[in-house]
Amino acid sequence: MSDVRGEEAGVQPGVVLVHGLWNGAWTWDDVRGGLAGRGVDSVAVELALSELAADVRATEEALTAFGRPAVLVGHSYGGAVITAAGAHPLVRHLLYVAAFQLDAGESVSRVLPGRDFPSTRLPEALRVTDDAVGLDPALGPELLYSDAEPPVAAAAAARLRPVGRLLFRGVPERIAWRQRASTYVICADDRVVHPDLQRAMAHRATHALEWPGGHSPAVTRPDALADLIAALVRSLPSVPSGSG
Repeated sequence: MSDVRGEEAGVQPGVVLVHGLWNGAWTWDDVRGGLAGRGVDSVAVELALSELAADVRATEEALTAFGRPAVLVGHSYGGAVITAAGAHPLVRHLLYVAAFQLDAGESVSRVLPGRDFPSTRLPEALRVTDDAVGLDPALGPELLYSDAEPPVAAAAAARLRPVGRLLFRGVPERIAWRQRASTYVICADDRVVHPDLQRAMAHRATHALEWPGGHSPAVTRPDALADLIAALVRSLPSVPSGSG
């Protein structure tokens, strides 16, 4: 993971986007369109959603292929992925969006052990069969897209897929936010990851901000998210051509 071609060539920094559970790279389509309009290159990682270590490897491979300094963005479960993958040498900033900013020994099902937080209705929506975890077709989208217009929520819900049970117990092998600057976006009306849990995890970030709205701002507020990501990219120090 020592590819620094982007810095050596003086290429402008960009963005690598990591989706959450039951979703896919398509989650970021509107955000990526907004970033392109703002002159920011991006790539969205397609996770297998079978186990955390495999998703981390896929993200590291995407960063290497991207080949330039990057802001690494994770939504929801994607926060667990970027917590480990963010140790990649091309990562310059971590952005957690209603995401799991985990510490050592934690998983998405075990965060800040010993502390009590209000629950959401997510456990009610889970549908477990063998080694897969899906969502109730009515309650799941209601929680994920609580503030979306009905046609938008329906279109997104139609693309959701089951995920592996192992993901809920996966523990990141590295804690990149201890070495990388990070920003946390708290979604104040989230019905999936309780806002109080988000606020507690956000204390681990270098910066935090709170937005109104539900769990999926990439779908419901793509312009605002593109604005934030573009601002983070522009805040990165420029790298002169030939340096490194």
